[in-house]
Formats: sequence, C-alpha cells, structure tokens
Amino acid sequence: MGHASSVHMPMLVLARACTTAVFMTYPACLRSLMDAWQMTAARAGTVQGAFTASFVISLLVVSFLCDRFGEKRVFVWSAIACAVSAVFFAVSARSFESALVCMALLGATQGASYTPAIILASTNAQPHRKASAVGWILAGMSAGYVISILVANVMLAVADYRLSFAVTSAIAVVGSALSVVATRHAVDPATPADRVKTHDDRRWKRQARFLTLGHIGHTWESFGAWAWIPAFLTASLLSQHHMTGIEIGLWTAVTLHVSGFLGSFLSGYAADRFGAKPVLVGFSVIGTICSLVIGWLGELNVALLLPVVAVYGFAIIGDSAVLSSAMTEVVPPSQLGRALGVRSIFGLARVRCRLLSLAWP
Repeated sequence: MGHASSVHMPMLVLARACTTAVFMTYPACLRSLMDAWQMTAARAGTVQGAFTASFVISLLVVSFLCDRFGEKRVFVWSAIACAVSAVFFAVSARSFESALVCMALLGATQGASYTPAIILASTNAQPHRKASAVGWILAGMSAGYVISILVANVMLAVADYRLSFAVTSAIAVVGSALSVVATRHAVDPATPADRVKTHDDRRWKRQARFLTLGHIGHTWESFGAWAWIPAFLTASLLSQHHMTGIEIGLWTAVTLHVSGFLGSFLSGYAADRFGAKPVLVGFSVIGTICSLVIGWLGELNVALLLPVVAVYGFAIIGDSAVLSSAMTEVVPPSQLGRALGVRSIFGLARVRCRLLSLAWP
C-alpha cells in the first residue's frame, strides 16, 4: 500500500471536477441542439443513450485492465483518452450522426477513468482516511456536473452550443492534465506478481457480494430519484413561479448535485470517524423518509421545497463513498478492479438513459 502523499488528493479532486465538466454539456444544450440539428426526441435520447451505454461497458472493460496492467497506468491512459475525446466532441459534434459517435467515445473515456481513480485514491490513502479519500473523489465529480451545466448555459446565453462544447471540453482537457500530475507518485495496490495469483479464499467473497447488493440498491435509488425529481420540481416551480426552462433546469441540477457534493465527502469523513455501518444505516433512514414524504410536498413553498430536495439528494448519494471504500478494503488487491467493475455493471445495467432529466426536466 502507498501513503497519503503518494497521490496529491486536492489536485486529483480538482482534476475529477474538471474532467467531468463535459459530462452534462450535451443535456444542458439539448433544447438548442434539437433545433440546430433537427432532432426528434427519440434521436436526442439515442445520443444520450450512446453515452450511457459506452460508459457502462467501459467500466467493466477497464476494471479488468486495472487488474492486468495496474491502476496507475490505466488511469493515465484513460486521462489522455478523456482529453482526446473531449476535443473530438467539441470539434466534430455538429449533427445527430456525428454526435452519436462523439458521445459514445466521450462516455467510454469518462467511464474508463472512474474505477482507477477510486482505487488509487483509496489504496494510497492512510488506513483511517480511505472513505474520506473516495468521498472527495466522488464530490469532485459532482462538482464537475454542476460546472458542466452552469458553464454550458452561460455560454449559450452569449453565443451558441459550439461555444458551450468548446469551453467545457477545454476544462476537461485541463482536468486530464491534472490527473496525470496528481498521480505521478501513486502506488498500485498490487504488484505485478500479485496480479497473476489466484485467490481461492472465500471469506472475502461473501462480504463483497453484500457490498455489491448494497451498491445495486444505491444505484437504483439514486438514478430513480434523479429521473422523477426534475419532473416533480418542474410542476411545483411552474405552479408557484413563472420560470423559463433554463431557470428550472439550473435550479434542479444545482440542488441535486451540490447536495451530492456535500453528501459524498461528508459521508466518507463520517465513515472514517464512526464506522461504515452506522453511516450506511443513517443515510438509508434519511433517504427512506424523504422517499416516503417528498411526493406529497409539491405545493410546499419553493423556499422550503428546494432544501428538502437537497436533503434527499444528500442522502441518496452519500452512501456511495462508503460502499466503494469498503470494497477496496475487503477484496484482494489483485482482484479489486474486476470486483468494482462487476459491481458497477450490475448497478447500472438496468438503469435507463435518464440523464437528460438532470439538466432539462
């Protein structure tokens, strides 16, 4: 194992925020793109579906590559690929057909950087700060989603979608460069010799299965909530205020992802301090209560409704860091990549392409 100094954590968190700054650019610009590219709703959804499908597939493929070649090497190459795909997206996405290809490549490279970033952060952190390290990585990604939506909308206000693509992609390129610098002294959790060993020990497998089930529940809960909350907030906000689609989209996205940012790093800190079990139970209780009551609060004053939604967003994303860090502690280093990859596939394979609703209800 490495030490906390092996990875420059503040720089890596900033790198994740910048790298994912292109993640939500397409949905944020969707209304303009549907007119500019003469797309139907079905075609618009197909483009986002290409991104999601390639993201999911890359999670599994890269996870096995991590076990074969090492997380650091895979992360560096995926960071470079993220920069290349971001530039290709900014320059080439000018129609439905070109966007289909560009978004598929973008999703593949974004997914490729996810698993090795988590592994490097956790395994290079001090034992009592593993969950915090993973939490900060996920918080950085949430910040990137907010940056993506805000920057894209600001650029749309002064120009057109091409400027939104260019600026968010440039931020992603900076993030890729920071990723390489931040992990230049990182240490892989397993040596090359360890990676060819087989592990017949079944003691850790039972824990890994339960953690995988927990992650599946977390994924279904979060993506399910992200799918219906924007529509719910749209109806509530329109009934109380005269807002444009852009204003509603920004309020919805910022409310969900800012709370996700706070939930990610605070849950990691709490898990390191109080243990994973009470944190997971606490977030589950809060999330369950919110799930039961929030649907009845559509007529609540918006000044009260948005904080409630923020608490819900905080609860449904907060257990992700704890589940991920727990997996890195349970699974042998030589099989950690594939364990995280299989976990992610099971969690995301049944999630429909609903990311459009995060930016545009």
